[in-house]
Amino acid sequence: MSMEKITVVKVGGKIVEDEQSLNQLLTDFNKIEGNKILVHGGGRSATKLAERLGVETKMVDGRRITDDAMLEVVTMVYGGLVNKRIVAALQARSVNALGMTGADMNILLSDKRPVKTVDYGWVGDVKQANGGALAKLINEGVVPVIAPLTHDGMGHILNTNADTMAGETAKALAEHFEVTLVYCFEKEGVLRDENDDNSVIPEITRELYASLKEDGIVVGGMIPKLDNSFATLDAGVKEVIITKASNLCDLTRGTHVK
Repeated sequence: MSMEKITVVKVGGKIVEDEQSLNQLLTDFNKIEGNKILVHGGGRSATKLAERLGVETKMVDGRRITDDAMLEVVTMVYGGLVNKRIVAALQARSVNALGMTGADMNILLSDKRPVKTVDYGWVGDVKQANGGALAKLINEGVVPVIAPLTHDGMGHILNTNADTMAGETAKALAEHFEVTLVYCFEKEGVLRDENDDNSVIPEITRELYASLKEDGIVVGGMIPKLDNSFATLDAGVKEVIITKASNLCDLTRGTHVK
């Protein structure tokens, strides 16, 4: 018996925070056939609201420190403002969207990140994803829209990396569906030359990945994205695609991780 397919789409803050790119994204997302889930970011909106509220944004190596005040801001922005805007816009396109955080239906449970050299505050590392609960919703025709927040099971909301959340959600769903995980960002895919949008690497295997790292072609934030991608494949996800948001209608494009 072949499994039903599902597409898990992760989209960064930059795309969902701009009305024009969000509208385009949701129109394209709407065209994806069959079951789907959207996992979104929203960091720039959180930074802007924090500024308006007089809450200082502290970053270490590009990661947000989430103290008590910042946790209030990210909960409002990710779980409220950004999430519900997306849900309303999808409903307007006749998509039966349901906005969720990891706390809702206990879909993503996390541990607060332990303090080593840096205390990131209320930041969560996912330890468990509930694929069964999500599968029930999806089988009812619901399209979950997941904000980058989880919980620790003891009443604390935790700020959690959206790429990780998409990966953990995809892994948990692999028992129930044939999963394609799509990471959308600003570039056409993983590029051989970051200044040349036409230098997309169409397919990355583990062997190629090792040599791309060695040659300094894959660096910075792309390394955790690709590490994440291979981890999801190990856990039964069928395919991972890294592509530009505007390519959602044509998933043959971008970089396919195999």
